[in-house]
Amino acid sequence: MGKTKKSENVAKKVVNSSADGLYVLDVFLIGGPITEEFIADNPVVSRTIEIKGSNTLQELHKIIFKAFDREEEHMYEFQIGGNGPQDPNARRYGLKQAFSSSGLTPTPTGDVSSTSIADLSLSIDEAFGYWFDFGDDWWHQINVTNILDKAPAGKYPRISKRIGVSPPQYADFD
Repeated sequence: MGKTKKSENVAKKVVNSSADGLYVLDVFLIGGPITEEFIADNPVVSRTIEIKGSNTLQELHKIIFKAFDREEEHMYEFQIGGNGPQDPNARRYGLKQAFSSSGLTPTPTGDVSSTSIADLSLSIDEAFGYWFDFGDDWWHQINVTNILDKAPAGKYPRISKRIGVSPPQYADFD
């Protein structure tokens, strides 16, 4: 469903990770319980998020949740360092309670509440995955489009651009 790119096909521009840095991320919805009619009306659904290096993955989840007009919280994880979403070789970061209760194999790499964006050592043109709701399987690809050494004054994280309307969290397929 969205316009995505594989991180393996793009030369990455390495940038020094900094808690003061500003990361510009394009978040594309690439899969989930969406009707064909919705896809026809919204072939691309994406949001641009600006987030500081000091923000955590949990804060990134919260702004994505808001950006896509979600209503109910569910389990989620980020997949970093692979070739985009669903790469089994990616480092996985999830909720602390998921580590012990889910029996996930392999065990997630880290906890979203204590992992900052700067901790990930992201590069410009890198792509990584975000999986929301392990039952309905909302899949997103996050593309790192820019990293600034220092974030301009302002409140972060924030949504700076929206393309397409948000699908309902629970589609009506009737």
